[in-house]
This record gives sequence, structure tokens and C-alpha cells, in this order.
Amino acid sequence: MEGAPRANELLGYPADARLLIVNADDFGMCHGQNLGAIKSMTEGLVSSCSLMAPTPWCLHAADYLRRNPETSFAVHLTVVSEYRHYRWGPVAPPAEVPSLLDESGYFHGDDRFDHMLEVADIVELETEFRAQIEAVTSLGLDPSHLDTHYGPHEYRQDIFDLVFELARDYGLAMRAGSPHLVERLLAQGLPVAEHGVLDSGRIPPEAKLEVLTTKLRELPAGLSEWALHPGIATDELRAVMADPRVPGVTGTPEGRQSDFDLAVSAEAARIVEEEGIQIVGYRELQEVWQEAA
Repeated sequence: MEGAPRANELLGYPADARLLIVNADDFGMCHGQNLGAIKSMTEGLVSSCSLMAPTPWCLHAADYLRRNPETSFAVHLTVVSEYRHYRWGPVAPPAEVPSLLDESGYFHGDDRFDHMLEVADIVELETEFRAQIEAVTSLGLDPSHLDTHYGPHEYRQDIFDLVFELARDYGLAMRAGSPHLVERLLAQGLPVAEHGVLDSGRIPPEAKLEVLTTKLRELPAGLSEWALHPGIATDELRAVMADPRVPGVTGTPEGRQSDFDLAVSAEAARIVEEEGIQIVGYRELQEVWQEAA
């Protein structure tokens, strides 16, 4: 990314500032996930979250966001339904988005993610993504950014271009993790996490605290983002995540609990303070994106 403006400069921070967005993905998935996200925001390091409009517990999550309007949150644009016995489908009328659906009328499972990328029609994706954004705003909510569940906008250029267009249309920032996409946005004067997005699901639960506290101490100057999935491993969450289609991809209840434990741990909070790390949210990025429109 040599030559690209640094996110610190775009956001008005010193060049040596160490900035970190800690995001709670999958807000709205189920009650146990919501409990973990909310407590991680109110008592821990989490500074933003990503709301899944098609999921069964979206309204519960939306109620929290409505009562806490300052919260940074994304519309977590969703066209994957990964759990075998706990499914969701489109917000748009199914007849308008047939390429996004499996034989049962739900979104494709994560075991068919590559197939979904091959067959998803870009016009239908726009129909569904706009329906999800407008479903969220119709609840009286004011999102700060867009990201995607399982990151399809990182795999297809036309999907990235669509999400970027939607971000501009609705006055939002957006998440990008791939280096070439990060560079493209920074070069346009649009702040994103220049060090990419760390996905906590790739870290074994038993190593989570050690790995992430080490990464906190080693956090580079500039803007980083961590995509955590903090949940409370209730019987409900365990039932939702039982019998995964692709073991290890969607994580485990223990993984979600370990994300929560890290987010609210006294050790992580102490390291942030000792290292002078500044936890930021997407509202700050959104302001710059809006000014650059």
C-alpha cells in the first residue's frame, strides 16, 4: 500500500497512533449470540457490531441498537445460511431472488458457498441487499457501515463494486480486508482497516486469550480491525451450532464463548491502556466517507 494515504491521517490521528476497531459479527443470529455481543459492547472492548437482518433474533438486537443510537453498527449483508437445523432466507420476495436460494427456499449453506458465488445474480444480490438495508432503517435504526456475512464481496469484484455503490448511496462506510481492496479505498481517501480484518474464528478457542493479547501488544500503528463473534454458550447457542455443515468454518460454541471472554477480560483492557491503543468505531469512518461523497 505504498503511496496510499494512511487511515490515521484520514481520521485525524497522529501517524503513530495505534487504532483498533473491535466488531461483534453476527448480531441477531440467536439469543445467546445477542447476549454476548451486548455485554461485550457495554462491558468490554467491542466498539461496533454487525446486524443480520434476515435472522430470527434480529428484532431483539435492533431493540438494543434503537435504545443506544450512538452505537456503530453494520448491516451484515447476508446470503449464506450456514446451520443445518437453523435457517434463514431472503428479506426480499423469494420470487425476486431465486439464484440466492437453495431447493428449500433458504439461502445456500456454507458447504455451497463456492456454488453460491458462481450462480448469484448481481441484480438479485442488489435487490436483496437493498431490502436488508431498508429493513434495518425501517426499524428506526441508523447504521454506520456495510459488511458481508462470509465476505462474498471479497471474492467477486462485481459484488465488491455493488457493496461500495450501496455504501455511497446510503451514506455509509464499508469493511474491506483484502489488500488490493484496502489499497483501492485508501487511495480514494476513504478510511478502512489498512492492516486487514482479523477473523477470530480462525483461532482455536483454547489459544484465543494468549493469541489475541499478544496481538494487542504487537498492534502496529494505523487502523486494524478484529471481527470477533462473542456469544454466550447457552443451551440455545449450542443447539443452533450443533451438527455444522462444514466443521470448523462457522466456529463452535466454545469459540464464541472464548471471543466473549477475551472481549470482557481485565487483561485485554489492561493491555489496551498500557499500550495506549485507541479503540474506535465505524461512526468515525462514516463521517469521512460522507464528507468524501
